[in-house]
Amino acid sequence: MTRLRSALLLGCIALLSACGFHLRGAQPLPFKSIHLGVSAYSEAGANLRRQIAANGGTQVMEKADDAEVSLIIVQDVKERIILTLNTDGRVREYELRDRIVFKVVDRKGREVIPATELTARREITFNDSLVLAKEQEEAQYHREMENDLVQRILRRMASAPWPLPEIPATQSAPAR
Repeated sequence: MTRLRSALLLGCIALLSACGFHLRGAQPLPFKSIHLGVSAYSEAGANLRRQIAANGGTQVMEKADDAEVSLIIVQDVKERIILTLNTDGRVREYELRDRIVFKVVDRKGREVIPATELTARREITFNDSLVLAKEQEEAQYHREMENDLVQRILRRMASAPWPLPEIPATQSAPAR
C-alpha cells in the first residue's frame, strides 16, 4: 500500500511540475533607460518609478533626450458613475473607473507601443450614514486600481519589441 501511495504522490508532483506554473515575478524591461512623461509627485508617477526600480536593470532618466524610450501618459481619468438609486432617489451604488492612455516612443519619435487604453472598474455601495468610511473605501479602491494599471503598463512594456528595426535611409517609412 505504501508503494502505491508513494507512486501516486510522485505522479502528482510530476504533473504539477510539468504544467509550467510559476509565480509572476519581476519582469525586467527591455530598455536600459526610460523617461517617464508623468509627474513624479502624482500617484501613477511615483508608483511607476517605484516598480521600475524594483524590477531592476532599467534606469529612470530626468530628460527625454538621455533615455532610450519615453513613456507618455496621454490621459489619466478617474470617474465615479451612479449605477443605482434607492426609492428615495439617493445613490445606492457607484461604479468607479480608472482609465489610462499611454504610449512609448523612442528617441527618434517612433512608437514602440502605440497609444493604448487600459481601464479598471470596481463597484461600490453607498450609505449616507457612513460617508467618511465610504470615502476611505473609494480612495482605497482607486489606489488598488492605479496599482493594477501600473502593473499592466509594465507588463506591456516588458513584452515590447526592442530594439526597433532600423529603416534604411533610401527607403521611406510606410504611410499610415
